[in-house]
Amino acid sequence: MAKHTRDTAAAAAALVFLTGLMAAPAGAATPGPASPAPSSSSSSSPSSSRARFVPGPCPKTAEPVPELAKARCGFLEVPENRARPGGRTLRLATAVLPAVSAKPAAEPVVFMAGGPGGETFDDIPFLVSSGLNAGRDLIVMAQRGNRYDEPNLACPEVDRFNARYVGLGYDSAQAKSQMLDAFKQCRARLTADGTDLGAYNTVENAADFADLRTALGIARWNVYGYSYGTNLALTLLRTHPEGIRAVAIDSVTPPQSVVLPWGWPSAQEGVGAILDACAAQPACENRYPDLRRTLDEQVRRLEAHPLTLTASPPKGGNPVKVVLDGGAVLNVLVANTIKPVDVPAAIDELAHGKPDRFARARAVDATPSLGMTAHGLTESVACAEWTPGVAESDVLAAGRKAFPGWPDTVLAQTPQLPFQFDVCRTWNVPDRAAQQRVAAVSSLPVLLLSGTFDQKTGSEFAKDAARTLSRSTSVKIPGITHWVVPQSPCAAKVLASFLDRPTAPDTGCVTGLAPAPFTITPK
Repeated sequence: MAKHTRDTAAAAAALVFLTGLMAAPAGAATPGPASPAPSSSSSSSPSSSRARFVPGPCPKTAEPVPELAKARCGFLEVPENRARPGGRTLRLATAVLPAVSAKPAAEPVVFMAGGPGGETFDDIPFLVSSGLNAGRDLIVMAQRGNRYDEPNLACPEVDRFNARYVGLGYDSAQAKSQMLDAFKQCRARLTADGTDLGAYNTVENAADFADLRTALGIARWNVYGYSYGTNLALTLLRTHPEGIRAVAIDSVTPPQSVVLPWGWPSAQEGVGAILDACAAQPACENRYPDLRRTLDEQVRRLEAHPLTLTASPPKGGNPVKVVLDGGAVLNVLVANTIKPVDVPAAIDELAHGKPDRFARARAVDATPSLGMTAHGLTESVACAEWTPGVAESDVLAAGRKAFPGWPDTVLAQTPQLPFQFDVCRTWNVPDRAAQQRVAAVSSLPVLLLSGTFDQKTGSEFAKDAARTLSRSTSVKIPGITHWVVPQSPCAAKVLASFLDRPTAPDTGCVTGLAPAPFTITPK
């Protein structure tokens, strides 16, 4: 769950870094229902009688997604605000990818992407390569406000700011002023178009998916979500459990736990696990002794005396100005833009006057993908559900507990969510914390997947979710960061086993797994 950059950990481990979304080839197959076929009354749903599925072409994406060639696409039409009958209707882009098997299972699997606001269709290659549609149809729907939806709550103003942000101090007054300006401009534009920003929340998102199931005439389905998608999946399980066969959640963020300071224990757990794993490998420990102290020193040093550098963006383009301060170092680590196997080497190089790895990682956002992220959905969820009821002092206290001795200027900002309280005062949506911070209580089978190196959603949060899920199975994959399944063949195998036998998944491949050897550079 990240604010200003899309989750890209899976790309790092899946050998490709996605920079944009892929175009449906001309002549894509005409859409049709997932099995079973819808009945004449299938347009009504448990959440809205106005919902209906309208077949249509697959999205015209920026780069090809070959998997869409055989997909059946269209839009789910739903009310923007279900509490206001007669209001505006949304159109949510949807694709049904047929199973590879000639004899697929009757119950499809529906995917819930991360974010909130993360682009959904560019996840399809990862899902297919992980086997999600091997034995059953795979359904992908862009959450309300996402790219290819109508309306689309993109904020190019924020994307342009993010490109400039790499050359500003992470927690500087200049960065704060420019960020708030960008969000103010985006909010004014969206509301001028009649968008009800308060309607873009997790409960409404969940109702959209409940409507999708009935609009497609599906009796039962399986749910798979990662990152924010786990929060959404658990909300669906709580508010619309009908028709759910099993739920798999990957990189878990339970609704009852997602309160703004949550980013600090996640960062502490994930970063700490990488440093501990280095200490447990003799070659890494011998080459990079006392790495934790080294990181602490570098964060303090750079926060007091930031470096201003030039770096070439990984996506290409001319070198750009990059500022490395303590906050930037921490957030580069949390964003997974340096591969975990390279983290010890990068920290050591930083301490020896070689900041290139961190500078290149900081420059990732310098080439913005305009419109890729629906910042409008991101902020409406973050400001209505994560931020209410806590104060700046709570974030700072959590930061001090996670990283004692680090500068308060670093610890005052939740990782990946800088200046969130100020952004929320600008965004100004109704408080929905009481409606959303509720645990899902269920006896349906649930699989919880976590990676030990996940700095965004620490594996400890899976324990919070599992407490009220009486038939849950928790699996922790060593050495894996955010979004586990595309990075780990073992995790993909466990997920496939769970979808086949939800009450008795085969987790045997986890035994004996260990983090990969770390990069050892010459002295």
